[in-house]
Amino acid sequence: MDSQEQQAARPPHRASTRSERLRATLRALGPGLVSGAADDDPSGIATYSQAGARFGHGLLWTVLLTTPFMIAIQLAAARVGRVTGVGLAGNLRAHYPFPLVATLIVLLVVANTINIAADVAAMGAALRLVIGGGEHGHALLFGALISFLQVWLPYYRLAILFNWLCLALLAYVAVLFYVHVDWGSALLALLLPGIGWTFEALMMVVAVLGTTISPYLFFWQAGQEVEEMRRKKSLPLLAAPERAAGALLRIRVDTISGMVLSNVIALAIMLATAATLHQIADSIQRRALIVLMSDLFDDPPEIVKALAHFRKAKELLRQGDWGGYGEELKKTEEILQRLEKKG
Repeated sequence: MDSQEQQAARPPHRASTRSERLRATLRALGPGLVSGAADDDPSGIATYSQAGARFGHGLLWTVLLTTPFMIAIQLAAARVGRVTGVGLAGNLRAHYPFPLVATLIVLLVVANTINIAADVAAMGAALRLVIGGGEHGHALLFGALISFLQVWLPYYRLAILFNWLCLALLAYVAVLFYVHVDWGSALLALLLPGIGWTFEALMMVVAVLGTTISPYLFFWQAGQEVEEMRRKKSLPLLAAPERAAGALLRIRVDTISGMVLSNVIALAIMLATAATLHQIADSIQRRALIVLMSDLFDDPPEIVKALAHFRKAKELLRQGDWGGYGEELKKTEEILQRLEKKG
């Protein structure tokens, strides 16, 4: 029996210390933690950032809504892999007609290809913000690096690397200690929807739900459970039912921890962008309205330019171009400052 699952199945001893229980919990983390972290991929981060930047605290409730669904779906996927010793695709092939399975796999490949393209493009755009250069070249570099790691590194090394990389996501939580967050408003928005139900808002709700509950994660976690079994030379639970208690408890701890972490990070991203990008855009919009209602409106060309830059900034925000969004807001700010100095 695997040591992690053996420890999970063993009843807690009275003499066990808090640190020992913590170490046992940390040892249980694996496929569920990595799957949860993978849910906060670059395209997911861009979606959460857009939600916070465009709607402020208005969509925080979606994080609370999706958490139990994520846990339930990922638990089912992980159990399928651990019980049968085969991934989701193999189980589908064993129980459903081939045309249906082939259709589902084709749809998954198409969705995964689009998702990977969005992730790599977002990584290229993020690197451009840090070091400059062309984002397409950066994206090609990331694609080549990821392909190399997948082909040349064995699974167990990748698994260790992925586990440690999960810590990087805590940077989004750290940001909340450096920005001003209206925690009263955030708590209320977490419990009650606080947006107008416009078409744009509904599309953002769909985007958040789609990026949070992603089909590739079902296959990912089930496949990782199978890989972990092979690495440890464990038997599927169908062949070793006496191991079920420890194995299923480990999966439960691992999956719940991973999904909660994933949504805590999503919440932190929304809060951070609401406190920064959304507040900046609101401030500029209020100042623009003051200018329009004052005698500074005597300079129509400058007003038109400011409005054009602000509209372009909002469009770039919808596209997820954070560099362009910041540049257009800066240009809008500069024009407003010139107008205010004239006054």
